[in-house]
Amino acid sequence: MKLPCEVASQRLLPIIKACIAKELVEKYGLTQVEAAKKLGTTQAAISQYLHHRRGLKNLDEFKRTLSQIQPVISELANELYSGKINSDKLSSKLCEICTLIRKTTPPYRS
Repeated sequence: MKLPCEVASQRLLPIIKACIAKELVEKYGLTQVEAAKKLGTTQAAISQYLHHRRGLKNLDEFKRTLSQIQPVISELANELYSGKINSDKLSSKLCEICTLIRKTTPPYRS
């Protein structure tokens, strides 16, 4: 049996990062390179998020949950865009979002 954080890192975290990347590029007009710097990843990863090659593959099973936490994701994207949070705070926020999803989405409930 996998630990909740293992499931989150493999399935949930890529979805969350893909949603944030999409907002940074589409809503805030950042380049893929700029979005990558904000998320602490590579431009290639951002490209894969935006083209549904990474992260959004498992989106269907989490659509209802993501619609419920979209305000949290949008707030995080805004904080990244405006420079209000750094990479340490980003990690903490991502953990909070994963925990929220795990509490509300079977079979990921703790």
